[in-house]
Amino acid sequence: MARIAEVLDGFFDGGLPIRLTAYDGSEAGDTACPYTMEVATPRGLAYLLTAPGDLGLARAYVSGDLVLHGTHPGDPYPLLSRIVGHTDIARPGPVEVVRLMAELGVSHFVPPKPPPEEHLPAWRHKLEGLRWFLRHSEERDADAIHHHYDVSNRFYEMVLGPSMTYTCALFPKPVATLEEAQDAKYDLICRKLDLRPGQRLLDLGCGWGGMVRFAAREYGVRALGVTLSREQASWAQRAIKEQQLDHLAEVRHMDYRHVEETGFDAISSIGLTEHIGVANYPAYFGFVHDRLKPDGRFLNHCITRADSRHGAKAGAFIDRYVFPDGELATSGTIVAALEDAFLEVQHHENIRRHYALTLAGWNRNLVENWDEAVAEVGLGTARVWGLYMAGSRIGFERNEIQLHHVLATKTVDGQTTYPMRHAFGA
Repeated sequence: MARIAEVLDGFFDGGLPIRLTAYDGSEAGDTACPYTMEVATPRGLAYLLTAPGDLGLARAYVSGDLVLHGTHPGDPYPLLSRIVGHTDIARPGPVEVVRLMAELGVSHFVPPKPPPEEHLPAWRHKLEGLRWFLRHSEERDADAIHHHYDVSNRFYEMVLGPSMTYTCALFPKPVATLEEAQDAKYDLICRKLDLRPGQRLLDLGCGWGGMVRFAAREYGVRALGVTLSREQASWAQRAIKEQQLDHLAEVRHMDYRHVEETGFDAISSIGLTEHIGVANYPAYFGFVHDRLKPDGRFLNHCITRADSRHGAKAGAFIDRYVFPDGELATSGTIVAALEDAFLEVQHHENIRRHYALTLAGWNRNLVENWDEAVAEVGLGTARVWGLYMAGSRIGFERNEIQLHHVLATKTVDGQTTYPMRHAFGA
């Protein structure tokens, strides 16, 4: 009978640089490593064998059939940082499959039911109507947002902290708190947009209203935010009222495509472009162009790919457990789409290292609030979040993904009040 850990270790590219154990008592990999990955059950083995790569690993981990030792489930970064780049399981050929079935048992090659936390692919859904199956239809976008953002407002409060902001912060110094860094991010965006008292701001995909409230409170603008998440909108409107900003700020539960107002002085899009879909960039940035007044400013803040050699779609784990239908393009793709929408690009910068620090802060918050977080959303969902945030941190640290600000103006006939040199500083 084959020893499970030794068989699995041979599947991974170069072998695993951590200790690998299995329920049959076998072990492999770097047995001196302080971090151990334990295949605890036959179902965990079946997940790994039937869904090679990050999806099988995620399924086994989320379900509790794959146990990580030596690290906290709220922040598995120390272990993940060792195995990232080694998680592609080589698919065995037909002859090898027959041999493994004989050695490990046929039952391990029958795909188990995915954990309940998994968002099934569109073709598996039982909803009626063709529009559901169209990527980035209003119905499907609403469901994707509901899957990720309507987990629990209390859970997000524990993870994100008082700022209740779920986008990359800007650290004025590495030791700044998350709240200080999120305020610094919002302040930079406000300066880039050159906001002035009495101006009108539209914030697309506003989340819990952080930008809307900050811009209204600190810059005196009349700010409107829209979000597809009912839970976010409810939380944001309550916070606006509590902070006595309802004379300036409003958050609506609605698809941005239904915003009818025009003539905004500025528009911000902070973390929404990832959900739009690359094929929809022309329509999205065309919408922005049409809602801005002449000479108005637009700031696009979004996660991007570091290169164009890979497809836009996210990996299987991210797509099924975190951001269904999410797509990432290069910053150049976004710049080109903005220019094709007759928006003049004025400034462009990459702040990816700040996102690594942001994610580390969110992981710390999850660890500190682990018991309450598990009680709020369940152990499986809490594991998903710890895994996703730690893995994303590694991606930003290693320049596999980036975070770009692109500032553009609606320039008409070449006439603009934009300064000859940028006035917003660092």
